[in-house]
Amino acid sequence: MTTTPEVHTQVSSEEIAHVFDEAPPPADLSGYGLEDWVTLAAFWLMVACVVAQFFTRYVLNDSFAWTEEIAIYALIVVVFLGSSLCVRASRHIQVDFLYRYLSPGAGRALSTAVDLIRIGFFAYGTVLVHRYAELIPDETMTTIQFPKSPVFYAVVVAFALMTLRSIQVAWQNWRRGYSVLERPSAFDGSEA
Repeated sequence: MTTTPEVHTQVSSEEIAHVFDEAPPPADLSGYGLEDWVTLAAFWLMVACVVAQFFTRYVLNDSFAWTEEIAIYALIVVVFLGSSLCVRASRHIQVDFLYRYLSPGAGRALSTAVDLIRIGFFAYGTVLVHRYAELIPDETMTTIQFPKSPVFYAVVVAFALMTLRSIQVAWQNWRRGYSVLERPSAFDGSEA
């Protein structure tokens, strides 16, 4: 088995130092939606609870029981609100292998059907989670006297956002004439 030698380009310390002279590009936050910032806040709440749990358990040897429960509920919010981000960016797991072998017309029809099924699934999920949240309005958390309903209504809002984002993505796909399923290279930057 032959191996090819690694090629390393010599770079001087002056060349490295000049890299830091360039101004960094301005931050562009326009690609983020409201749900992204709420998800980030829920994520940091979860991190704070996990750090507090670790500190009280292993440093103080007297853990706060409520931190674990709050971290679990924050994780629920992060997962479902983060899913709306994935819907908006078409980042959920998808199988586009079949589209390579379909005619463009059949691929477009199947992709449109996938968009409609996705909208229906998230709309139905919104209804189901809302029904569940209405069943437990007064149920409190185990370790603290705080209702669980804000967590479940956050999931309702997340499913509603996923539904709206699915409609938005379907509309964009229809206007563009193709989706990420039909032409993944147009979305990952590999298409010239």
